[in-house]
Amino acid sequence: MALMLMRHFRPAIGPGICYGATDLDLAEGHEAALAALMARLPALDGVISSPLRRCRLLAEAIAAQRGRAVQLDPRLREMDFGAWEGLPWDDIPRAELDAWAADFLQARPHGGESVAQLRARSHAALAEHRARPGRHLLVTHAGVIKAALATGDRAEDWPASLAFGEFVTI
Repeated sequence: MALMLMRHFRPAIGPGICYGATDLDLAEGHEAALAALMARLPALDGVISSPLRRCRLLAEAIAAQRGRAVQLDPRLREMDFGAWEGLPWDDIPRAELDAWAADFLQARPHGGESVAQLRARSHAALAEHRARPGRHLLVTHAGVIKAALATGDRAEDWPASLAFGEFVTI
């Protein structure tokens, strides 16, 4: 029925680094953000999470406070940026970034996953979870949330990222 898509809290990595599929812990200080979040979250019938630590740790904390179990869904993981993983965005060759921008949905200059592949697996997961009765929180990543909210196939049809720890109901 109602799905709430939540972006994980800030991960333990410096700014400007490409880290899609990289499995990262949450940054220090996330406990205070969790307390503020819990005050804003409505009642939940289920908590579903990407298996990546930055989501799973947050989902487990929310579920524990709400008396729920966490279901992991690998389709909710972030896009795999292949050879770009762990690189500063500024160090990625301009030609590769341009190739990605020129074919937003299909290009894979990094050797990882295409935006179309991310969208297909994300939409499959969302369709399955949407069919469940009740309100469910999906703790996931910016790419998955963008795929859920996209209005078309061009980069400009994909919305800006939600801030860390924010959620949207679809």
